[in-house]
Amino acid sequence: MENDLIKVVIIDDEFPARKLLSEYVSKLSMLQLVGVYENAIQSVKDLQQVDLILTDIQMPELSGLDFIRSLKEKPMVIFTTAYKEYALDSYELEAVDYLLKPISFPRFVQAINKVTERIKLKRQSLTPDKQGKDYFMVKADYKLYRIDYANLLYVEGQSEYVTFHLKDKKRITAYYSLKKLEEELPANEFVRIHKSYIVSLSNIDEVEGNMVSIGGLKLSIGKNYKDLLLDKLN
Repeated sequence: MENDLIKVVIIDDEFPARKLLSEYVSKLSMLQLVGVYENAIQSVKDLQQVDLILTDIQMPELSGLDFIRSLKEKPMVIFTTAYKEYALDSYELEAVDYLLKPISFPRFVQAINKVTERIKLKRQSLTPDKQGKDYFMVKADYKLYRIDYANLLYVEGQSEYVTFHLKDKKRITAYYSLKKLEEELPANEFVRIHKSYIVSLSNIDEVEGNMVSIGGLKLSIGKNYKDLLLDKLN
């Protein structure tokens, strides 16, 4: 299914390298090539829909390392380069792998297998409560976090990510769908109030007009969600 595909962009200033990597990607059914670029700047428009970046390091104008450092939300990254000396930098950027040119197909497959495991963890980032517990587990930043329902103020959707805002001011951002989360959180404890927000009913301080006060903050109520919110509060 398309939703299970790993979406990839290739960035390399050398045509032979772009051609070879494109051929490798086309041989693996779990990969979908989104774009091929001569430089990093050209790729920015597609990064919102990308799971994996295959990028060279030494390129004109902006190196692959500097480009990845500049990204606030980083997809998975595999560096493809002819130089060994940047390996440490790549690991500091949490790259999945570091492929030295010329890159063989078996070595490429090995790297993609690592990506597949990480993507699987991200797409299963929320482990819903199945046994009536008062908490759930979230996978984020390659860690497993426990979130108590009582400690969760609200959830904010941000494209393909959600941020859990907790009473202790801590924030946890995970790769997850707000719509799917809405289906999995206990309906008697949480309610969607906006296309970008799910809030804890027990932590709402007040509702005034089209705003909800919760944890000292004010959140907008979407016009399509207000009736449901008032029904649950009543």
